[in-house]
Amino acid sequence: MATVLLGFNIDAPRWDQSTFVGRLKHFFNITDPRTVLVPEEELDRAKALVEGCRAGLVPPGSSQEQLLYAKKLYDSAFHPDSGEKMNLIGRMSFQVPGGMALTGCMLQFYRTVPAVVFWQWMNQSFNAIVNYTNRNAASPISLRQIGVAYITATSAALATAVGLNLYTKRAPPLLARWVPFAAVAAANCVNIPMMRQQEIINGVTVTDQDNNELGCSRRAAVKGITQVVVSRITMAAPGMTLLANLGGSPHLFSLQLVILPIIMERLEKFTFMQRIRVLHGPLQVLLCGGFLLFMVPAACALFPQRCSLALADLEPELRDSIVAKHGDKVPYVYFNKGL
Repeated sequence: MATVLLGFNIDAPRWDQSTFVGRLKHFFNITDPRTVLVPEEELDRAKALVEGCRAGLVPPGSSQEQLLYAKKLYDSAFHPDSGEKMNLIGRMSFQVPGGMALTGCMLQFYRTVPAVVFWQWMNQSFNAIVNYTNRNAASPISLRQIGVAYITATSAALATAVGLNLYTKRAPPLLARWVPFAAVAAANCVNIPMMRQQEIINGVTVTDQDNNELGCSRRAAVKGITQVVVSRITMAAPGMTLLANLGGSPHLFSLQLVILPIIMERLEKFTFMQRIRVLHGPLQVLLCGGFLLFMVPAACALFPQRCSLALADLEPELRDSIVAKHGDKVPYVYFNKGL
């Protein structure tokens, strides 16, 4: 068993976070759905081990592999800002089991208005929990604001889904298959900003490269939330547009959106596909899970979690304050954009 190397920093990224590939490896590690099965006691031990390592109190005989695994559990279950344990449903590691069930059901049950309403409501309830859990914890939000955000986002999703569902009854069947994705995309554009409205109103804490606090920026909040919205839509797109009928490949995003739903529409006309209609629902759920295994870390990796903003792009008053205190030594500020 390898021993801990001298000068080992448990918070140092294992992979280069300035590159997409490095971030992808990082999020494959911490969004591993197997971590949702880890007992609470083991998560608490992992947190204690990580905090002890930060304080220089590594238990005798601990290996670097043990510390890295503890850090994986810590990152998957504890909030990066507050260090508090996140609820199970809101963790990114739960996106695969939770998302595959909801996405599969939305894709399977899209033909009637009651089914669309029920599954969009279920999905937005799930999204509200995820968005609240992965917010920037330095910006508190009241129960009233959570309620308004939830109702607004759910209403947006239902209005989009029901409206498109009624419209596509006279349109080609292929268009109906894109109703769930359109509803989710519309809801994400509402749900995430509403759930994180305090960040937009009051700003998020920005720091220099050495994590020294410099102030709060609303522009930084808008940039971070915009990136999260893009990531969430990307996360849903391949599964919801491609899996519109049983198949596809996650290699090219644009091909998934445009070509493969057409191919799947034609494949369903074959006899062998018609013989297994009873299995279409379970198959779509499993295929959604397969896509999400790749798309959750890929979407999270689109942008660095420690987001940066040029000093010139900050609010004038904050920019002037930083320049007055630090001169030209702080060309960029940094902040946690959330997930």
